[in-house]
Amino acid sequence: MEIRILPLPEEKKKQKFTDESQLSFGRLFTDRMFIAEWKAGQGWVDARIQPYGPFSLDPACLVLHYAQEIFEGLKAYKWEDGSIALFRPEINARRFNHSADRLCMPEVPEELFLQGIEELVRLEQEWIPTSPGTSLYIRPTMIAVEPVLGVKPSDHFYFYVILSPVGAYYAGGFNPVKIMVEDKYVRAVKGGTGEAKTGGNYASSLKAGLEAKKKGFDQVLWLDGLERRYIEEVGAMNMFFAYGNTVVTAPLDGSILNGVTRGSVISLADQLGFTVEERKISIDTIMADIGSGAITEAFGSGTAAVITPVGALCYKETTATIGGGGVGALTQKLYDTLTGIQTGHLPDTFGWVKKL
Repeated sequence: MEIRILPLPEEKKKQKFTDESQLSFGRLFTDRMFIAEWKAGQGWVDARIQPYGPFSLDPACLVLHYAQEIFEGLKAYKWEDGSIALFRPEINARRFNHSADRLCMPEVPEELFLQGIEELVRLEQEWIPTSPGTSLYIRPTMIAVEPVLGVKPSDHFYFYVILSPVGAYYAGGFNPVKIMVEDKYVRAVKGGTGEAKTGGNYASSLKAGLEAKKKGFDQVLWLDGLERRYIEEVGAMNMFFAYGNTVVTAPLDGSILNGVTRGSVISLADQLGFTVEERKISIDTIMADIGSGAITEAFGSGTAAVITPVGALCYKETTATIGGGGVGALTQKLYDTLTGIQTGHLPDTFGWVKKL
C-alpha cells in the first residue's frame, strides 16, 4: 500500500532530548505518527505519516464504551555504524493479528504493519537514543472508532503507530526487583482475553499493582484464575525460574501472553545448554523450592525491560529471597546476550534482527 507522507510544519517540531540519561519510559513522543484506516466494504485505506497529534473521536465511539482495542510493543536501536535495527518485528505483526482475531478486529496485512513502522522509524531516526540501556519504543495500536452504543464489532478502525525514545523501564535499571504474588484478584482466565494484548487485561491489573506498590513491591505475579494455585505471568513480563541447569516457565494455555522476548529466551537458553520446561508449577512449590535453594535464580522477560532479575517473592505475607537477592549468572548472561544482539555488539545467529 502506498503511504503518503504529510508535511511536518516547523511549529509542529518538538524539542529533542539533550540528556539521554534523563530519559524515562513512555513520556516523550516523536514528531510524527503513522495511521491507516479500515472501513467496512473498503478494507484498509488512506495510509499516511502525519504530524503527531490528538485524534478527534466521537464520544460514542466503540473503543470508549466496549474496549475494542489492541496494541503491541517493540523497539528500534541505532548501532554504532549508524544503521537502524528492529528486533523480530514480524513476530509482533503476527501476535497483533492474533489479538485482532480474538477482539473481532480486521487483520492488518503483515506488509502494511512492517512498512508503516519502517517508514516512520526512518523518518524519525534522529529520535533514536544511543546510550546503553536506551532505545526507541514503538507502539502499534488499533482502536474501534465507529460511533454507536451497542455491543458489536466496529465498522471503522484506526491502526496507528507512535514512537517514544526511552530509558530503562524500571527506575532502578538492571537490578533485582521485589514481586508480590497476587492471590485475591484475577487478571485473566483460560478462554478469556489473557493471551491477547488488549488494554482491558492491563486495566484489570491496576488495583493489585497499586496495592503491591503500597507494600513496597515492584510488580505482581498472577496466579491462574481457576484454582489460584499455579503461577502465570507478571503484569509486564513472563516469568522464569532456574533450577540449576533447568529453566521453568508457565505454559501458553490461553491465559498468558506469548511474549516475543519469552520465545527468544527459550531459544537462547537452549543454545546455552539449559533445559527449558514449559509446565504448570504451583506457588507452594515455588516458595518451598526457593526456601530449600533448589531455585537458584528467577527473572522476567519482556520488550520493555528485556530481562529483569527477581530478588524476592512475597506470598501470603512471607517474603523469600532468591539466590541471595542478587543477579544470577544465567539472568546476566541472557540480558547481556539479548541486548548485545539487539544493539549489534554480538552476532545474530538466530536471524532475529531486521536492518532498515
